[in-house]
Amino acid sequence: MPFHKKTLTAHRFLITGGAGFIGSHLVEYLLHHEASRVVVLDNLATGFRENLANFEGQQGFEFIEGDIRDLADCQKACEGIDIVLHQAALGSVPRSIQDPLTTNAVNIDGFANMLTAARDSAVKRFVYAASSSTYGDSQTLPKVEDKIGKPLSPYAVTKYVNELYADVFARTYGMEIIGLRYFNVFGPRQSPKGAYAAVIPLFIDALLKSNAPTINGDGGQTRDFTFVANAVQANILAALTDEPDALNQVYNVAVGERTSLNQLFDILKQKLGSSLEANYGPARVGDIRDSLANIDKARTLLGYDPQIDIKQGLELTLAWFQQQA
Repeated sequence: MPFHKKTLTAHRFLITGGAGFIGSHLVEYLLHHEASRVVVLDNLATGFRENLANFEGQQGFEFIEGDIRDLADCQKACEGIDIVLHQAALGSVPRSIQDPLTTNAVNIDGFANMLTAARDSAVKRFVYAASSSTYGDSQTLPKVEDKIGKPLSPYAVTKYVNELYADVFARTYGMEIIGLRYFNVFGPRQSPKGAYAAVIPLFIDALLKSNAPTINGDGGQTRDFTFVANAVQANILAALTDEPDALNQVYNVAVGERTSLNQLFDILKQKLGSSLEANYGPARVGDIRDSLANIDKARTLLGYDPQIDIKQGLELTLAWFQQQA
């Protein structure tokens, strides 16, 4: 079911980070619904060219291998673009603690480059991936957009700075900018590889290989796990909204339900018929204990209506991983 009412044939999109997990799902949606042009800018540092293999050769699709830290690459990618969906970033709290300088360079310098290139190319709408990490040490649940705490990691700092830059560019240059605070997005094409892989693909990969995964901390920490189709919906609604009050805002993108890591592991074990027990390690530095979103603002101003809860999303994700095995 499409998330939009108007035709996409008149719109030209740029997806930064389009070879990544969420970005490639946006590419798939836009091409399926016949967007006029879909350009991907990605340096393939954390994205994969195979995520785009099914789109190569499709009418209107273009891949640019480039880096958002290079202003010239950003300017080239923005030429003739109407709407930017900015997904490119260096994710992971632990990675940012290990290497704060590279996280800063990609997430702040790269973000400023993209805003500048979009401004100079007179891009109509700029939608960017913000993060629930911006809530920091705030203990309030559920998380409401205008109540944040102090950041707990370099990554969280960079994503908060994105919001500050977006606000300044909107007010200073008259740009239309919308930020989407993602809450633990998961789904097909999310890689379990590497030191900074997310928890759901790590758990699934381990269980499919009959390996006991490691849970950081006691497993009681909770997250608002959000299936990728819900994130796609939020991006499309933000990209196409005609509601003036919806512009230059930041929105939670989640389902409004929380699940502990122990519950998550039990659900996956049940679905796979596994009797494995998890190993437990030390809690990760910079991690928040609990996360739960209030999504009323997105519902009201964007018409956001997440269709897939965690159990449905895990079934779809498991089916994809089993196909890859």
